[in-house]
Amino acid sequence: MVQYNFKKITVVPNGKDFIDIILSRTQRQTPTVVHKGYAISRLRQFYMRKVKYTQQNFHEKLSTIIDEFPRLDDIHPFYGDLLHVLYNKDHYKLALGQINTARNLIGKIAKDYVKLLKYGDSLYRCKSLKVAALGRMCTVIKRISPSLAYLEQIRQHMARLPSIDPNTRTILICGYPNVGKSSFMNKITRADVDVQPYAFTTKSLFVGHTDYKYLRYQVIDTPGILDRPFEDRNIIEMCSITALAHLRAAVLFFLDISGSCGYSIAQQAALFHSIKSLFMNKPLIIVCNKTDLQPLDGLSEEDMKLVMEMKAEALKTVMGQGGEPTNEEGVLLTMSTLTEDGVIAVKNAACERLLDQRVELKMKSKKINDCLNRFHVAIPKPRDQKERPPCIPQAVLEAKAKQAAEKEKRKTEKDLENENGGAGVYSASLRKNYILANDEWKEDIMPEILDGHNVYDFVDPDILLRLEELEREEGLRQAEEGDEDFEMDGNDLTPEEQKALAEIRKKKSLLIQQHRIKKSTAESRPIIPRKFDKDREFTTERMGRQLSQLGLDPSLAVDRARSKSRGRKRERSLDRRDSDGEAMDMDIDQPSKKLRLQSRSRSRSKSRPPSEVVPGEGFKDSKQKVKAIKLGKKSVRKRNKDARRGEADRVIPTLKPKHLFSGKRSIGKTQRR
Repeated sequence: MVQYNFKKITVVPNGKDFIDIILSRTQRQTPTVVHKGYAISRLRQFYMRKVKYTQQNFHEKLSTIIDEFPRLDDIHPFYGDLLHVLYNKDHYKLALGQINTARNLIGKIAKDYVKLLKYGDSLYRCKSLKVAALGRMCTVIKRISPSLAYLEQIRQHMARLPSIDPNTRTILICGYPNVGKSSFMNKITRADVDVQPYAFTTKSLFVGHTDYKYLRYQVIDTPGILDRPFEDRNIIEMCSITALAHLRAAVLFFLDISGSCGYSIAQQAALFHSIKSLFMNKPLIIVCNKTDLQPLDGLSEEDMKLVMEMKAEALKTVMGQGGEPTNEEGVLLTMSTLTEDGVIAVKNAACERLLDQRVELKMKSKKINDCLNRFHVAIPKPRDQKERPPCIPQAVLEAKAKQAAEKEKRKTEKDLENENGGAGVYSASLRKNYILANDEWKEDIMPEILDGHNVYDFVDPDILLRLEELEREEGLRQAEEGDEDFEMDGNDLTPEEQKALAEIRKKKSLLIQQHRIKKSTAESRPIIPRKFDKDREFTTERMGRQLSQLGLDPSLAVDRARSKSRGRKRERSLDRRDSDGEAMDMDIDQPSKKLRLQSRSRSRSKSRPPSEVVPGEGFKDSKQKVKAIKLGKKSVRKRNKDARRGEADRVIPTLKPKHLFSGKRSIGKTQRR
């Protein structure tokens, strides 16, 4: 069985990359050091080697391209015509011909310049000849750059072509656009062809596979065909025509009898008659699709007449295969891909008819006699009248019976779940498989241990009764409190009691305000915010009078309040010179910047040393903290040393790759590679 795998074709580089590949290989694989003091024969040999090596590399590369691309005359006619439809056979052959011409030209250039190098009389002349030879070779490659780019585009497109075997069992689906071909393909195979409610959703051939009677069948979904002259058909339609013309397959012509595809039955019948020459010698089945929208019996007389004419044409293919003209089964079938009604019947009929045709063709071939000579069908005959029943050992019978009994008796968790109410009701017991001395212990409650004590020892068995008593008592108390009106009415009080009650309420409101102030303000703010003292009632004079009435000295409290409201001012601390009495001897010409720095250094708060232990860090003392910091730095040191450049680091690209701009490596390390 021939397999055409176009995915293995080597990538075709463009002209510039082609030259870079060959010249860099020449630079790496040939000697690069030469001196003018060498003998002239050595110089000639040095440059002749470079020219010959470059020509060999060009020849190998171009030969690979020519050999790997398929020759249209040597492959199967289906692929030959398909490539002609897609890429134009003339352009394809012309591109490969230019590659072949370039290969021959490079060979001639190398041959001519090797001759000239034999007569080179100096290092300069030999080098000039080598440069000229390589330059002419590169010029030839530059001239065929469009052909190389064209072949690379063809290679990419051919790699995306489906792998179709023209000789295997094939079912071909054809018809107008949007009649249900791709939907049928998705139903009977594992292919995933795009299905949309508009025409020409399928723009190329799609391949799927299905099984029938333990045989693998290839199913091909073709793009829709329109009824128009052959010359006016586009590339998409020509793919279908090519498949119909060259593949030996069972053809399923899809007919949309509902008309929802946008084409009437008359138009579809006209298409059938225009391409019926492509159905010769092939099993043909007419499939009436979308019967869920329009049954076959509900068609008009004109449409039914057209369908019967197509059926008569399909019967001719049955007669051409040696079938009975009265055998109308499997020629006209109805189905609906939406409801899947009749889909399997259509598939089975197509596979059966294709299989019968292939068997009949093989029986008529000349090779059948060679095959039949190899077969011998042996039919056993009884030698006497004695019955010989099969003998099965007793041990085997007992083992089978035991196995069947075990299989019947054993119940799974799923069976138990169904018997006991189903999911959400039945909960599987995880303890029933415990191996214990007594099976009654399996459902015992496991003790819960907390801090070395059994929790159950501290559980009061009468806790529920006590809880009910407490709730009853609480209910009684709430009822009594409800009866007593705790709200104090000022009308029942004497004037002295009313005055005392007003003082109490005023005091309570002041306490609430003070609490809110303490809770919401920071230390740096004044104790009494201005929003509470809009009328300037809370002053130091008032506070002094109130403290004097209580018999206290208000001077300290007033001074403290004034210092708080004034804010903290930085006080200049005396340095050592001030303490020695030398503060007045300061140099007056000292710059102000230096003074500013000195004052800043004095006023800045001292930062906490790293060795100081903060509560909550988990260290015993500062010594232990210093040791932990050292160990942490030591553990990170190796990882930092082994750091490599990552994708997040700044990268400066190499503008001159070393393999293209450096000479031959000397004997030594090969770490660069």
